[in-house]
Amino acid sequence: MGARSKARKRALDVLFSADLRGESATEALDRVIAAGDGPPNDYTLTLVRGVAEQAERIDALLDQYSSGWSLDRMPAVDRNVLRLGVWELLYADDVPGPVAVTEAMALAQDLSTDESPQFVNGVLGAIQRAHPTAS
Repeated sequence: MGARSKARKRALDVLFSADLRGESATEALDRVIAAGDGPPNDYTLTLVRGVAEQAERIDALLDQYSSGWSLDRMPAVDRNVLRLGVWELLYADDVPGPVAVTEAMALAQDLSTDESPQFVNGVLGAIQRAHPTAS
């Protein structure tokens, strides 16, 4: 597993933890760092902070493009994988769109249900098509 893939997994851990605890992503990140379990590289910080900064827009896009699924109804893992994927699609200039989608699908495959990779692919693909300037 490459350094960026590990950073995505670690960012997902932080976002998932924040989601379950009802805290902000930045609060969860600060808690993890204070506990001595800090992110292994700068890209984890970039991802978590980026998702936190754009959370409102990201969640609005997910609501719009996840036909039939509200954010509350999604499994927490899928919801946070999608948040990471949308952030990378729209804000990470150095990550090509297909890479963002593939990496999100890999996280869903490793950590969620059998149907999750297809769901993640469908939602992120729709967002990518609707936002052709996405990275």
